[in-house]
Amino acid sequence: MRVRFRFAKLGKVRFTSHRDVARLWERAIRRAGLPVALTEGFSPRPKMHFGLALSTAHESLGEYLDIDFRDPEAETIDLAGLPGLLTPLLPVGLDVQAVEVIERSVTSLQEAVVSCTWRIEVPDLPAADRARAAAAVLAADTLPVTRSRKGKTVTDDIRPAVLELTVDPDGGFVAELATQPRGVRPSELLIALSAVAGIDPPLDEGRVCRTHQWIVLDGARREPLPLPATRALHAEARAS
Repeated sequence: MRVRFRFAKLGKVRFTSHRDVARLWERAIRRAGLPVALTEGFSPRPKMHFGLALSTAHESLGEYLDIDFRDPEAETIDLAGLPGLLTPLLPVGLDVQAVEVIERSVTSLQEAVVSCTWRIEVPDLPAADRARAAAAVLAADTLPVTRSRKGKTVTDDIRPAVLELTVDPDGGFVAELATQPRGVRPSELLIALSAVAGIDPPLDEGRVCRTHQWIVLDGARREPLPLPATRALHAEARAS
């Protein structure tokens, strides 16, 4: 049986790396005594499939993890009780929000997520300047960004990946950025935004939160595991 988990990453735990978060999950699953399936070979590992990595120091209202459990032991798992069982075994700020059984044939999270919505704080930038900068980005034909790839410096146009960009009333921007064929980091967006809007020195990101990850299912955009409206509002309030 394969189970999809949705969890938040908020507060001080945002400084924990993606790799360390994976280790924390492994430990929590082991301490909970859950019948997780293991890989074969000399060093068996839990069959855990994470979604898109979240940069260290970034927060998230919805991260995803698929875990394979052994049959037939998996049939004894109290799925509804998993959030309450696992959250106390994880560090404060890693909160399990929802679980759902999925088919093993479902497209992996790495491939299925086509875009992410980000809330990007930009300290000390007036609202009028934020609006001007957002308009400049949306009006631009190209947004060149220099990146390092496999030890070489390359210049990419990230404009096609900027799907939406609006001003956040609380300060900063809300941006939907494509993840395929190559993802765009919020910091890269700010570099390109600064260049096209003539802001020097380039803007530094403040607090950054991934608010949504999006897949396309039956022609409609949705989250890999949506939250009920009341829980979603609670999560938004915690991140504010």
